[in-house]
Amino acid sequence: MDKLLAYLNSIEEDRRHVLAISCSTSVGYLRKACSVNQKIGPALCVAIERATNGAVTRRDLRPNDWHLIWPELIDADHPAPVEAAA
Repeated sequence: MDKLLAYLNSIEEDRRHVLAISCSTSVGYLRKACSVNQKIGPALCVAIERATNGAVTRRDLRPNDWHLIWPELIDADHPAPVEAAA
């Protein structure tokens, strides 16, 4: 979520609103999700990745379970996270 917040802070206010509208959400929701480290739904993650042209990826937004939702993203450069032993 840090990467999303940094991205939002790096762009002008009007671009933030365009981004949010293109993702069918609001800037307020995105900021709230960042502030409480809320798990963003898969469809919104994809929309954010597209709207930011890959500056904020699905992996960035769902670091612990992206590989379970989008197994096709696993590759040599982006292996699945190693689960901690119980």
